[in-house]
Amino acid sequence: MSRTSSVGARWRRLLPWAVAALAFLGLALSLTPDTPAQGKKDTKAKSAKEEKETKEAPRPEPTIPKRVDIVDSTRGGIEQITYIDDLIAKGWKENKVQPSERCKDETFIRRATLDIIGRIPTHAEINKFLNDPTERRRTLLIDRLIESEDFAQNMANLWTILLMTRTGSREEHRGQMQDWLMRKFMGKDEPPDWSKIAHDLIAGTGETNKNQAVNFVLAHLGEEIKENPANNGKYDFVPVTSRTTRLFLGIRTQCVQCHDHPFHDSLGQHHFWGINAFFRQVDPSGRPTAMMVKKVKGVVGIQNYTVRDSSLFNVKGIVPYERRNAVLLFTDPTFLDGKKMKKGESRPRREVLAEFITRSPDFSKAFVNRMWGHFFGKSFTKDAVDDFGDHNPVSHPELLTKLADDWAHKYNHNPKVLVRWICNSLAYGLKAQTNKYNDKVEDEVFFSRMLLKPMTPEQLFESLMTACESKVAKNKEELRAKKADWLKQLIVNFGNDEGEEGSFSGTVVQALILINGKEINDEIMSKDGTVAAALREKGANHTTVLKYLYRSALSRYPSDAELKHLLSDKMKVLPRSKQDSWEGYYQDVFWALLNSNEFLLNH
Repeated sequence: MSRTSSVGARWRRLLPWAVAALAFLGLALSLTPDTPAQGKKDTKAKSAKEEKETKEAPRPEPTIPKRVDIVDSTRGGIEQITYIDDLIAKGWKENKVQPSERCKDETFIRRATLDIIGRIPTHAEINKFLNDPTERRRTLLIDRLIESEDFAQNMANLWTILLMTRTGSREEHRGQMQDWLMRKFMGKDEPPDWSKIAHDLIAGTGETNKNQAVNFVLAHLGEEIKENPANNGKYDFVPVTSRTTRLFLGIRTQCVQCHDHPFHDSLGQHHFWGINAFFRQVDPSGRPTAMMVKKVKGVVGIQNYTVRDSSLFNVKGIVPYERRNAVLLFTDPTFLDGKKMKKGESRPRREVLAEFITRSPDFSKAFVNRMWGHFFGKSFTKDAVDDFGDHNPVSHPELLTKLADDWAHKYNHNPKVLVRWICNSLAYGLKAQTNKYNDKVEDEVFFSRMLLKPMTPEQLFESLMTACESKVAKNKEELRAKKADWLKQLIVNFGNDEGEEGSFSGTVVQALILINGKEINDEIMSKDGTVAAALREKGANHTTVLKYLYRSALSRYPSDAELKHLLSDKMKVLPRSKQDSWEGYYQDVFWALLNSNEFLLNH
């Protein structure tokens, strides 16, 4: 049966919008500020004076939600979770910000599953979660998710994009990076250690087909230097310089490539070129490009590249840079804090740089700040997540320092440990719904509610495959191929001078792809898909089927009001004595749910 050629195609064009509007209304109502129950209809509205007095009235002392969830103390981290709760609550009290209430369990499992493993939960995962003891189900869920391969895969996806971008590098080499990172984050041989991962990314040598970490440097070589490589090196390595400090230290040195930082007094032009000098002896065998695949005789599969350090390049270790007044200055390899290589140092320069970076206090802070931003939709820094400095103040400096220090020195930079702290915190389990004492933009820095987060393209793809119960989702190779094809349609590259696309956000283009895309329609109508599975449910009836569809898409059952509306006379536009008429109706309902804001947002 075709959705466009089935009986009643005309009325069905309107039906999905009605269902989508209903889903949107449900989300909107759930996110409106908490207000006292309305009195009688004839209650008079407040006068302008009363409204003004209400707005100017001092905020009352906030009521801190009680902790319901019991965290397994045998895994460690109770001290850090308590510290998070105490310092965040301190911020609420000092600023009289009333935190939102604890979110529902159905909201939590969807939120945590999306954040930790990059997709919405399945029916089986929801059932297992709800069958766990109430006071332990959230922490048990977090532990299951962190120890799964899907966690490692999601972290690998996140960091592959950060390290190589979605569109500025070869798809084959991004795949290599993902596989390498997944093994590292999974920690099968030893517990994952971000400092070791970062070291290998910065200082790695070898072939791309054997040591996939070298793809990071290879993707950001910069402009080729054709004159006097013995003095200058083979490439200018400008892109890898700025990306290294941003990702591993949270410091944007690209701002000082051509001039001193206008807002960061302690960051000057010499800092950029001091870091750059560490890379000038890198000798890649070639430059892989995203636009063209070079065919090499005798090479089957992915073309192999080699990255090594050569003492024949930039022999003197001096890099020139020009000031705005046209004065030419020089620097040798120098870290941001002024540290230099020891005289007679035999190690490659990048080895020394990797050591300087991973021992810097900013190294741990940068990772903690980025992960906090990933889970809360906002990091500790006021604006950019990777731009430490007085111009970008930290909302909770004491908390950031404590978490970074403990994570580095007590837990050896294990990402699983940090994620466990964040997701078990009281703040992470709050509603997205606001109240009148935490609904201002300036209140967002206190983490008194969960901010709405649009799905990334990767989360959207994985979640659609999960919601549609796609066969492809069960085959990793087919899934990767289909995902690559999907992302080509969904992502538009607005690149900058570093080959980095802008941040993804939902667009009209995305909506059109979802609404009219053949892929989605095929999945919805599949005989092995969600609608077909709902109809096969034991004792399936209209209510049972609709509950199945809602849970598949939104991780919750429909409310009584939603069920009543979907089965009301208003929706009975054509007789449904035939099975295919009802099946078409269910397909449209499911399609509308997948296109609703409630599906596209993590809240």
